Amino acid sequence: MANRNNEDRTGERRAAGANAPPQTISPMIPSSETTGPAGRPLDFTCPTEFVDIPSKGRFYPKDHPLHNKDSLEIRFMTAKDEDILTSKSLLKKGVAIDRFLQNIIVDKSIELSSLIVGDKNAIVVASRITGYGADYGTKVTCPACGASQDYSFDLELGKVSEGGTEGLKDNPEMAAAVDSTDNNTWVIDCPKSKAIVEMKLLTGVDEKHMLKSQAMKKKNKLPEALLTDQLRQTIVSVNGDSSKLNINRFIDVMPALDSRYVRSIYEKLMPNVDLTQEFECHSCGFEQEMEVPFTTDFFWPKQ
Repeated sequence: MANRNNEDRTGERRAAGANAPPQTISPMIPSSETTGPAGRPLDFTCPTEFVDIPSKGRFYPKDHPLHNKDSLEIRFMTAKDEDILTSKSLLKKGVAIDRFLQNIIVDKSIELSSLIVGDKNAIVVASRITGYGADYGTKVTCPACGASQDYSFDLELGKVSEGGTEGLKDNPEMAAAVDSTDNNTWVIDCPKSKAIVEMKLLTGVDEKHMLKSQAMKKKNKLPEALLTDQLRQTIVSVNGDSSKLNINRFIDVMPALDSRYVRSIYEKLMPNVDLTQEFECHSCGFEQEMEVPFTTDFFWPKQ
């Protein structure tokens, strides 16, 4: 994530939103024509910043607004945005966060649902920092002694992983089993079944399909199937056959060894923000790296 002054908007940066209406966004500084008594401003505009997206726009089709763009512009969280995040009706529908994120993206030609999940995560973290700061305090349970405690994480310490073949460079064995295609997909040789699986990166649309599937299972009192649901969204072909029937049949009998292997490769292929940080238990002194938990305190911090 990169913080930049609004004056730094070059023509190259603005090109990402060339099709959007012109934006008039600048710092909250009063001018001589927009000041009231005691020099206080009467005309307010909201500051913005550019968020560096992990994918650098490499995995979007040519007609996507973020194709080959390394950042997008968001405005700072406002009081009206807090109304969205606390709306009971939006929270009940499960759309409050997505509605908020879509609202703060400056270029309105960019649909949140079309973003790669890792890029969306970068916007989530950046928007939280603009609204409530980088200090994120929440409840954490120690994996060693089970003690629940208040713990603080620094969101500015997030590390960006570019994903794609770059994400596999530290594992030559995995890299040798993966080939990229011209369609922004990857072909993987499964070690156990010897099947050839083609995978894509998840987008917001795929996330919605997974959530809908989970909701239907819950409604019909069926067991959760998080792993296979994700595989059904990421796998686009098996042994060259892209039919859903063939893909589903394979996933139903996919060896666990292949499933874990494919998922571990997928995690490295996905551009993302790594929020893993050091954790030290206040009760027993246990230490280990821990992924920052996303709890209700993230967008609804305690006062």
